Parts: sequence; C-alpha cells; structure tokens
Amino acid sequence: MARKGMFSSSGNPFMKEETYRNSSNSPLDAGFIASSERMTVQGAVNKSFILFGLMLLTAVASYVYANPLFLFVGAIGGLIAALVASFKPHLSATVAPIYALLEGLFVGSVTAMYGAALGGAIIFNAISLTLGILFAMLFIYKTGIIKVTDKLRMGVMMATMGVFLVYMLNFVLSFFGINLPYLHQGGAMGIGISVVIIGIAAFNLLLDFDNFDKGEKFGAPSYMEWFSAMGLLITLIWLYVEILRLLSLLSSRD
Repeated sequence: MARKGMFSSSGNPFMKEETYRNSSNSPLDAGFIASSERMTVQGAVNKSFILFGLMLLTAVASYVYANPLFLFVGAIGGLIAALVASFKPHLSATVAPIYALLEGLFVGSVTAMYGAALGGAIIFNAISLTLGILFAMLFIYKTGIIKVTDKLRMGVMMATMGVFLVYMLNFVLSFFGINLPYLHQGGAMGIGISVVIIGIAAFNLLLDFDNFDKGEKFGAPSYMEWFSAMGLLITLIWLYVEILRLLSLLSSRD
C-alpha cells in the first residue's frame, strides 16, 4: 500500500485514477453535483471529437502555410496548456480547446517537415497506423483482452515517465551538441527503441479509455469530460509523432 501511495503522488494527472476520484469530492463541487452535471462516457467521447476537429483546423492551416514559428508556438503553448490543465482540471473546458488549437499548429508543422523530406506517403501511412492502433486498442479494452489493473496502470505510468525523462535529458544535452545514442537514430537499435516507445504510447490509450469509464463511475464533474478528452488527444499526438519518426527511420534503411 505504501508503494502504491508513493507512486500515485508523483504520476501524470492525466493518467491517474485518483484525479477522477478526487474531483468528485472537490470543494469546488461541495458534494452537490446534479446528475446532469456529472461526467459521462458519451460526453467525454463527444468532447474528444470536438478537440480533434479543432486540432485539424489549425493542423491543416500550419501544414499548408508551413512556418517554423507555428512549430514553436504550438509546442510551447501546448505544453503550457497541458500543465495548466494538469494542476487545474476544473479549467479544462477552457484550456482543452486552446490546447487542441495550439497542438494543431505543432502537428501540422511536423507533418509538413516529414512530408517535404520523405513524400506524402509517409503522412498517409502515419495517419493510417495511428488510427489503426487507436481502434485496435479500443477493441482490446472493450473486449477485456487486456484489463487495466492497478499493476498495469502503474507499469504504463512508470514507462511513460521514463520516456519523458529520457526526452528531457536528450533535450538538455542537445544544447551542448550531445545526443543520446540510438534515440531516434537509424539502425536496428534505434528502430527497436522507437517501436518500444510506440508500444508504451499505445498502452497509454488503454489508460485513457479506462479514465473515461472511471470518470463516469466515480461521478466526476462534467468538466472532467474535457480533461479526459484532452488526455486522449495528448496520447494520440504523441503516438502519431512517434510513428512518423519510426517510418522515417525505416525509409532511411531503404
């Protein structure tokens, strides 16, 4: 129990079951949330489509009118929005749409970069694989082939945190002209690492789906629908970018 509590206090709020459990008992809600104001799975799904649509709007614009400024504004602005929602979930109804618009700038810019370097086929393949993994993991979750247990959630969160720390270390070292070996580099090792990261991102989808159900189960307030939808969008964007990187590594071997 101590081990579980220690870990839970340091995880990503977008992945933590406690975020949903605690939101239903928040002082902001004072325990008097009407049933119509509580989170539902369908509501979270609807919000996911809204955020996806908003992201597509700016993604298409930044793809057509490619500009390095879009990349930095989208990446930095999206990170700030995600941090705000992490610490202030009750602001998600406002922050989540802003995040989607900003990340659209980032996604469109990254897509344009890969498309210009490797051709349009890589974009089509990346989108197809991302959607394929999304629906495959949804099928796995709904059929119970893989159940989201406390151990699975803990393992995925630890793996995700490990990837994040490696990315941050590589980012800091890049200022000194140093890059971690094999990370996003060609060769069998680099490709293997990329596949593992994609696998971790895919398992994050299971946690996102489970959060939808947990939010409804715990009677979380309706703003958690936006929070949950934002968490799903974060995972999908991560998955898509990692697939683009993997395809680029594979193309370099041809």
